[in-house]
Amino acid sequence: MIVRASAAISLDGYINDLSSQRLILSSPEDWAEVKAARAACDAILVGAETIRQDDPALVTRQETLRAQRLAAGQAPDPIKVTLSRSGKLDPQARFFTEGAGEKIVFLSEEAPEKAVSALQKVATVFRMADTELTPSHILNRLENHGVRSLFIEGGTRVLTEFLSQDAVDYLRIAIAPFFVGEASAPRLVGEARFPFHKGRRMHLLRSGRAGDMAVLEYALRYDAEDYARLEEAIALAENCPCSETAYSVGALLITADGHRFTGYSRETAPNNHAEEEAILKAEQEGCSLEGATIYSSMEPCSTRKSKPLSCSALICRHRMRRVVFAAYEPIHFVHCCGERMLKEAGIDVAVIESLSSRALAVNRHILHPVGDDATEPNR
Repeated sequence: MIVRASAAISLDGYINDLSSQRLILSSPEDWAEVKAARAACDAILVGAETIRQDDPALVTRQETLRAQRLAAGQAPDPIKVTLSRSGKLDPQARFFTEGAGEKIVFLSEEAPEKAVSALQKVATVFRMADTELTPSHILNRLENHGVRSLFIEGGTRVLTEFLSQDAVDYLRIAIAPFFVGEASAPRLVGEARFPFHKGRRMHLLRSGRAGDMAVLEYALRYDAEDYARLEEAIALAENCPCSETAYSVGALLITADGHRFTGYSRETAPNNHAEEEAILKAEQEGCSLEGATIYSSMEPCSTRKSKPLSCSALICRHRMRRVVFAAYEPIHFVHCCGERMLKEAGIDVAVIESLSSRALAVNRHILHPVGDDATEPNR
């Protein structure tokens, strides 16, 4: 799953002031970018306090954005998600009453039954123990529910929890050109131990402007070196022998002690996958793959009929440490769950979504087929 967090802040780091009315931080241009980003995701998550204070609708109103979602086989509106330990949410809030998308509420098992019953009438309710009402458990449940991309908008408590627990892939910050100057006003995040600090800096993807606001976008789960290595893997996919029923994928394997092995689909055998080719080369050299990182242009497969083990299973068997890929395998041949399989095995997974279109470009002939139905892919 790709998790994006987004927030507008004042120059001194506040997301609201202490007045009774909501503070408008965003410019019209920033709002347009945020709405487009929302519409591009499967689901939007906000905290219960945001619903109580701001009463957001979180629906896709622009016809062009709705048309894009429908063309992609999605509902007109993204799924809306919130979490609450107390269950103090008004079923008549716009979060529940507006929009065609599903509404999901994560509740503590300690929430009063009356509140649970009321919310079950307007939303899908997942009850969890307080110890499980955490970003990792929430993301796992959403992923099992079919969510592959999540857009988080806050407020402070939600952003603090997800950022401090290293559960965000991309962070977008839009800075309004004024100060709030109220020490007790809500800030972007609260006090916590964050994985990013003076010794581990975030990777700046881009800086720009939206009207009179400065916009910064950071990658939290990869750096410039990851980007370069994944680009190398994508370039390898161009070497694949063409196939109408098999994806073209490239892979780069880096062992814990720095040895490099490359592979691309069908490089040495017609039914070999890219990751498999790189692994075979490492095995032939007698290199240990424990703790290795593999870069693949596409999500490692989780289902195969032609071999006893999928690429994800091979990665798990060798106890690799990390997998970085650009594009989720399209639901065209099979329903791939490689990312989930790897994460369940304790392997760190990063998705560099900005390279996805380049990774898929070499497979245009499959993703827009002409003729009979295809069969199971051999990447």
